[in-house]
Formats: sequence, structure tokens, C-alpha cells
Amino acid sequence: MRVAYLVNQYPKTSHSFIRREIAALERQGVEVERFTIRRVTEPLPDERDQAEIVKTTVLLDRNKVLTESMLTAVASPAAVASALAEATTLARAAGTSRSKYLAYLAEAATLTSMLNDRRINHVHAHFGTNSATVALLWSILSGGTYSLTIHGPEEFDSPAALSLGRKVSGSAFTAAISDYCRSQLCRWTDYAHWDKIVKVRCAVDGSYLATPPSPLPDRQRFLFIGRLTEQKAPMLLLEAAIELLKTRSFELAFVGDGEFRDMMQRRIDAAGASESIRILGWKSGGEVRQELERSQVMVLPSFAEGLPVVIMEALAIGRPVISTTIAGIPELVRHGENGWLVAPGNVEALVTAMAAALDTPVADLETMGKAGREAVELHHNDDVEAATLIGHLHRAMNG
Repeated sequence: MRVAYLVNQYPKTSHSFIRREIAALERQGVEVERFTIRRVTEPLPDERDQAEIVKTTVLLDRNKVLTESMLTAVASPAAVASALAEATTLARAAGTSRSKYLAYLAEAATLTSMLNDRRINHVHAHFGTNSATVALLWSILSGGTYSLTIHGPEEFDSPAALSLGRKVSGSAFTAAISDYCRSQLCRWTDYAHWDKIVKVRCAVDGSYLATPPSPLPDRQRFLFIGRLTEQKAPMLLLEAAIELLKTRSFELAFVGDGEFRDMMQRRIDAAGASESIRILGWKSGGEVRQELERSQVMVLPSFAEGLPVVIMEALAIGRPVISTTIAGIPELVRHGENGWLVAPGNVEALVTAMAAALDTPVADLETMGKAGREAVELHHNDDVEAATLIGHLHRAMNG
């Protein structure tokens, strides 16, 4: 089986779950060709992401796109006319100029030529945004089939503008990463196409489950992992930590980077909390695991999510999690069983949960961590989820 993977930007530090999924597919005999619409410019601290760059083809070379678009028009004018009509409809739904969607059409034409050369007739796209648009237009140009993996929350912020229902209905199947995600896709997809929406969970790297968890450290340390942007609510966590430091002693580390970093550092300095709260920047996969092992509890107070892989990683190595009651998170984090759930945006509730974690004996935290690991083993094993995806791909390509 040979498939093409299409992502708007690949590889990225925050998209390591796609790399893991591809690796799991390849272990089970699937040949995967990687394509990215745009070249990644951010630093990649993980050497595995660096290795993926060499394997990934970038579509967005404007001169080449124009040439390929013209060649495709000559080869199949009827298909181009249909794709052009679709691009116009998608642009109208998005409320944007048609030129933007003509660019997507040109990118789809480039992909058509590349996949014809490789004799690949199925594209799997991650996310319901640009990559799904290009996959849909490619299927019209080429006659091939496509499938999607939808994560949220971006797709559910503007489903009508993204023509999310149209992309699902045109797919051979669409994988939702959680029950919550599937419910939102059903909300925006005609009932006649609900059977195309299947559940394929994201998974942890197998190495997280290959060895027993290390004992929790005695040091009371919280860890945040993620982009320092509004969606992940790092400022909310920072305010909660500063408030709690008035009466308690602990450490908090932020692994990640983003637009809020400078503002956060100024707030830490102003509060005189630099000895207790540190921003560490992005880390490689191995370094992230080391930071988790140095911590007792991971905290992710997000405002919007899909189902974060970092939660799976923390639980997989026996660290309880504090997070919010949004999206797919409550499907994995069970309040009082393997972590704490709080209402999003509530600083007081977050302070209370963090204080509860500080008051929980290490032996009880380890019991919670064990329960979390068992949940990850059951529902987020990379080889199991890859086998599920392969089954759907096989039916799509041979149905």
C-alpha cells in the first residue's frame, strides 16, 4: 500500500504526532510519501523532525506550480473546469477572494503531477484547513481518493468558512481523534455521510510505554508543555502559580515558546518569582521526557484543544495531569482518578487543583499516574491506532 501524506506545514515541533503516525504505518508495511504545502522555517530541536525534512516534498514553489497547473489543464480540461468550479464555491463560502483558492488549485495541480509520477492515487491530509482543500481539489483533478484526520479546535472555530462538511462528504473517510471531535464533525456534515466519520486516536511514541515509569521525584514541581499562545492559556497558569506561591513553595517550568514568552517573563520578573518559575523554550522529544520525569504533575489549562498528545505522554510515564473540561480531554483525564479537571478560564479553580496536587502524598500521585498509564495503554497505542487507520485506508483504496 502506498499513500501520500499532506500537511500544511510538516514537520513541526507541535506536529510530532503526525511523524509518529507515519512511522507506525511504515512499520506495518505502508509506503508513505510526505508532502507539505509550505516549507517549515521554525527551529526543529528534535533530530527526528530534522530527518523528516529530507523525506518531505514542498509544494509551494510558485514557478513550478504555475507550470504544473498549465500542464494539468492541457491534459484534462474537464477535470480542471470541475476543480475550478469547486474552488470558486469554496472561496465564496470562505468569504475571501477567488485568487486564494486558485492558488490552492494550482498547488493541487502540482500534487497531481507528482503523484502521477509516483503512481499514488490516495492522499491522507491532516487538518481540515489548507491541506484538506488541496486534497479535495486534487481528487477532482486526478480522480483519486482522499481521507482526512481532523483534530480541532481550529476546524471548529469556522467550520462553515472552511466548508468542513463538504470536505468530509467528499472524503473516502474522515478520522476524528476523539468522540468529541466526531460529534462536532457530525454537527457540520450531512447525516447521509456520517458513516464516513470514524475514530482514530492520536497515540504516544511507543518508547513511552516500553519501559516502566520512573518514580516520582520528591521535589514538588509542575510542568507545562505547549505553545506559549492564547489557546494553551499559559498566562492563566502563570497567574495561578503566582497566587499560589504566596502561601506555598513549589516549582513550575514551561516547555515551549511563542508570542506570549516575553510578556510572561516580564510578569515573572515583576512578581519576583524567577527562582520558582522558569521558561525553558522548546525541547527535543527526549528532553521533554526528561522534564516530565523531573516533575510530579503536568498542567495544561487550555481554552481550546483537540486531545493533546502531551497529556498522553505525561500519563504514559505515570504523571498525573491537571487540565480543563474541554473537547476530548475528559475522555482521557478522569477527575480524581488520574488527574484533576477544572473549568477553563477559572484561575481560582486552577489554584485549588494545584494546591490539591501539592497536598497529595507522592504514593497517591503514583497511583493516579498508574491509572493514567493504563488508560493510555488501552486507547493510545501507536501500533494499534495505525492498524485501525490502515484498515480504513485499505477499504478506501480497494472499495
